[in-house]
Amino acid sequence: MKIFFFFLMDTTATDQPVFCPSAPPTEAKVRRSALSLPVINLDRHRTAKALVDNAVKMRKVFSIQGPYPVVRSALRDRGWVEREWIVPFPSSDGPEDVEKDEPNDLHDLMSRMVRNEMPFFFWTTRRDTVDTRLLKKEQMTNHFAKAGTFTTKVGLCVNLRNLRWFDAADPDTFFPRCYRLGAEDEKHAFIEDFRRTACSSLLQCVVERGRGEELLMKLLWSVLLPPAQKKAWKRQGMVSSKIIESALKVCQDFLDSLDHSDIDISSEALPALTERRWSELVHAYYLAVHDGAEVESSAQYVDRCQAMLHKLRQVSPQLDTDGIHNIWIIKPGAMSRGRGIICSKRLDEILRLVDGDPSLIKDSKWVAQKYLERPLLVHGTKFDLRQWFLVTDWNPLTVWFYDKCYVRFSTQPYTVETMDSAVHLCNNSIQKHFQPSQQRHPELPQDNIWSCGRFRAYLSERGQAAEWAGAALPGMKAAVVRALQTAQDLVESRRGSFELYGADFMLGPDLRPWLIEINASPTMAPSTAVTARLCAAVQEDTLRVVLDRRLDRNANTGGFQLIYKQAAVDVPQYLGVNLLIEGCQIRRPCARKSSAAAEPHVVHPASVRPQRKQKDVGAAKKKTPPKRWIKAVVRQLTLSTSRVQPSAVPRRPVQAMETWRLPSQLTAVPAQNLPRSLDVSWQKPGARPGPARPGAEGRRGPVLPLEVIGLQDSERDSNVLSRSPIVPQTGQRLQNFSRHHQRRTIRAGRGMNNI
Repeated sequence: MKIFFFFLMDTTATDQPVFCPSAPPTEAKVRRSALSLPVINLDRHRTAKALVDNAVKMRKVFSIQGPYPVVRSALRDRGWVEREWIVPFPSSDGPEDVEKDEPNDLHDLMSRMVRNEMPFFFWTTRRDTVDTRLLKKEQMTNHFAKAGTFTTKVGLCVNLRNLRWFDAADPDTFFPRCYRLGAEDEKHAFIEDFRRTACSSLLQCVVERGRGEELLMKLLWSVLLPPAQKKAWKRQGMVSSKIIESALKVCQDFLDSLDHSDIDISSEALPALTERRWSELVHAYYLAVHDGAEVESSAQYVDRCQAMLHKLRQVSPQLDTDGIHNIWIIKPGAMSRGRGIICSKRLDEILRLVDGDPSLIKDSKWVAQKYLERPLLVHGTKFDLRQWFLVTDWNPLTVWFYDKCYVRFSTQPYTVETMDSAVHLCNNSIQKHFQPSQQRHPELPQDNIWSCGRFRAYLSERGQAAEWAGAALPGMKAAVVRALQTAQDLVESRRGSFELYGADFMLGPDLRPWLIEINASPTMAPSTAVTARLCAAVQEDTLRVVLDRRLDRNANTGGFQLIYKQAAVDVPQYLGVNLLIEGCQIRRPCARKSSAAAEPHVVHPASVRPQRKQKDVGAAKKKTPPKRWIKAVVRQLTLSTSRVQPSAVPRRPVQAMETWRLPSQLTAVPAQNLPRSLDVSWQKPGARPGPARPGAEGRRGPVLPLEVIGLQDSERDSNVLSRSPIVPQTGQRLQNFSRHHQRRTIRAGRGMNNI
């Protein structure tokens, strides 16, 4: 007897199983649970299918890498269908607040339907994500290849030096001086610039102290500076006035070099200052300017320093913004968002920083740029501008400028006594890690961002609204166009590509804009209320320019304005490859010598080949005749004992491929009557002299395998057959007509049987 047991779960009383005996089951029944499948909405499926078919037919399939909700939504509103990016890439813009679509959303369904279709629009965060060489002409992408020639700090530094070939403008009027410290020649140029700037800064310091401005600055910064930095003003000392004389001499030598007045000075002459003297001068400059030491008898040099600064201001447009502390900003050449950027005002620190990283020196990635020590401040705080512009074509160059920008502030009041990045770097990715200072003006925003409208209102309150419209905006547009012109030949142009860039500017006290750098793929993260509104607007307006305007030239372009379009250059029509080279051969002229033989029949000098000088056989090997002489086609044979009368020449038209026969007046001369020629032997190149062939003595005459024996017309040249005036003993004479119908004389001698 078999007993079966099973467990019963009593869900009402307890959670423990109850062990109970049971009778054998009468019939085994299997219970299966049904799979939970999603409910298919046929109406939505038909709608998605219709939208997908229309999008594929109109080539409206796009693909986006990264979280760009504004671009994605704007394309969907225009009837585009998204094909999801196959390989996920991390976004370089950081996390954004994006609401994910539901799994069963209509757009997800359409995206699965076009998973095998080819996208016709790409929007990516990185330039190398899509290889533009593999794209068809109908496909569009938001990047140009090789655009790093001006979007990197090194590329912008190098390209703007070639501006004189594209425009008459001076890059020093809108771009601070910049050097690649990895290159040895530019490193030496930077050291010279640092020393020269120290001299001009010393002259400015002397002038400002003479006017009493230095005392005012001390009183101002003594209120703002912490106690540790106030001690620098108390370290007073005395510096010799010789440093002023040396500084004036250095500045005058610089002016002379610009006027080429030093062109007659020998390069071997000793420099004005030795390295030891330069070290002493720079150290004295540190004491006088950085540590606040007094310069003896500085009041006597105020007029001379002021006159020298006036001359320097005419050739150096950056003199007013250089300041007196000689601060330089050091940047890694291929990094963004302010990473790795430091400020320094000591030469030894800069060189030690650069020499400490051999990899950066090898790749020439360190860039030293002159810092604008006296920029325009808003309530005593430094700021910069982020300005967008769009390039839709490089040939011809087409540039669109956005009419809105935003202002980025630093979290700390501006001072040149500290090199802290919280004071000098306005990047939002850096300032978000610092708390705003309590000493800042209350009107400055807590999120450190101002809109363009708010900034213009501030300028209107100060009475500088006209300078914004007359100096700032035109200057920023001109700087962008000039930077693009220098890189136009280096960027790979493509009709279906476009790219949005972000340029960073600083303003001087006169609102003159200074270009700092140009960024590819500018951040579109809505980090603040201002950036959330402006970044969404610029993305929408970008699509209006690159998509809507392609279909309608009068379409609304939003905030973008066309500021520059190059004149189209007509490309000549392609007529095929023509490899024909026309011309004539230039022959080497040879010296003509008069014949010493007195013969009754004289050949024209043009037909006589000059004799070669006999060389010593023991000294050198006999030179073989040239190949063109050996391979010449023999056209005429002259026998010294015969002469053809003009009447013997047949007068009839020459037929093609016809061989003339010699008249009966031409008789052969026996071989024994033909002595050896005194001239050089006529043999093939490389042939060695040897014994005569057997049977050659019994022949009646020389063997001349001539294919054609031609006789000229008597009207053209009656004296065709004549004796050789050069060697009287020679019984035969050969003449050759080349392609240019220049007659040459060939004398037959020893070796005639080998012709």
